[in-house]
Amino acid sequence: MADPITPVLTADWGTERAWQRQVYERRGGYGALRKALQLTPEEVIEKVKAAGLRGRGGAGFPTGVKWSFIPKDNPNPTYLVVNADESEPGTCKDIPLMMATPHTLVEGVIIAAYAIGAAHAFIYVRGEVLQVTRRLQAAVAAARTAGYIGTDILGSGYDLQVTVHSGAGAYICGEETALLDSLEGRRGQPRLRPPFPAVAGLYACPTVINNVESISSVPSIIANGEQWFAAMGTEKSNGMTIYSLSGHLANPGQVEAPMGITLRQLLQLTGGVRQGHRLKFWTPGGSSTPILTAEHLDLPLDYESMAGAGTMLGTKALQIFDETTSVVRSTLRWIEFYKHESCGKCTPCREGTWWLVQVLMRIEAGQGEEGDVEKLLDLCENIGGRSFCALADGAVGCLTSAIRHFREEFEAGYHTPAWELFPYRRSALFELPERVGGAR
Repeated sequence: MADPITPVLTADWGTERAWQRQVYERRGGYGALRKALQLTPEEVIEKVKAAGLRGRGGAGFPTGVKWSFIPKDNPNPTYLVVNADESEPGTCKDIPLMMATPHTLVEGVIIAAYAIGAAHAFIYVRGEVLQVTRRLQAAVAAARTAGYIGTDILGSGYDLQVTVHSGAGAYICGEETALLDSLEGRRGQPRLRPPFPAVAGLYACPTVINNVESISSVPSIIANGEQWFAAMGTEKSNGMTIYSLSGHLANPGQVEAPMGITLRQLLQLTGGVRQGHRLKFWTPGGSSTPILTAEHLDLPLDYESMAGAGTMLGTKALQIFDETTSVVRSTLRWIEFYKHESCGKCTPCREGTWWLVQVLMRIEAGQGEEGDVEKLLDLCENIGGRSFCALADGAVGCLTSAIRHFREEFEAGYHTPAWELFPYRRSALFELPERVGGAR
């Protein structure tokens, strides 16, 4: 593995006015675009394939392979859609990237669109982050003024339009087919697949959907070469990535490091768990990924190692919880989120998450009944894998893993409230209002 800290995407986050085009250009910005336009689209795709870039949005599917799925004989236009609907609990990497250096994403969009033959690209931004939408719109306008977007880009004969779209403000719109429905003006709900977006995506046309970090990584690959990118990370999980660290930490924030770094190394880089406390459990990729414990501190943070541990790397949102935290309370809050954000299309998800919340509330209050843990596991079995999208799988993944590692805490809820076992004020990062409960 390369050096612990690898500032590539975050290298200019501290540069004054890094979001301006002129500053970005002085740092070599849009040089990768000029280089890419000297290549054929097929050559660009092959470079991304050879680099081993895998999707940074959660699934980890090879980006270059995804681009190559676009049919060559389809008479319909091809579209590129960037999923900037960052809403996984604990995840905060795409939004600061777009705020600090939006032209990194814009340049990646132009190169990716050129590679797949798209004449129109959309950046779908989460509706609540208006400041990000405005900054991206300004960056796109600046790139258009400089001739990087529009007709006959840099004399190459390639035409491209880029639209920044403000999303619907729903977690489900982070699912790629629900995002497409929202982008088309409909209610965001997952589509049944097949057909897959590569064949019938936006407006029933061939579409590539990539995460912000995936697309933002492309300029560095073109500029520095595929061997440079592949030299970082592990054998099957190449390159650098941004890890979001939050929770009971001395110094929470974002750290850019090679794929395959361990949580122990990240904690050493960020000052560790807050003083006087010890790690209890953590999420490797947001709340929709099964939790891990202190015994997994030395597992490489890559796709294969996480799968081997029964979890997923996901969005690399590392939420850290110390020994003051009630697993029951944390899991209940996550399940409440998924219940609220369920689009309601699938009965197992719509009804099942509601019932999970009812049982968990009982257990949290110390009013659980014998057999409630088995009831929770039975509900999870009838929810996971039975819905159109992965929202239901994420909801049951965090719960089943919590029961696997901390079953005794859930069973303690048959007779003792969680706030008596783990007074909530001890785990709070900020002062809690009195209405949360003075004794808690």
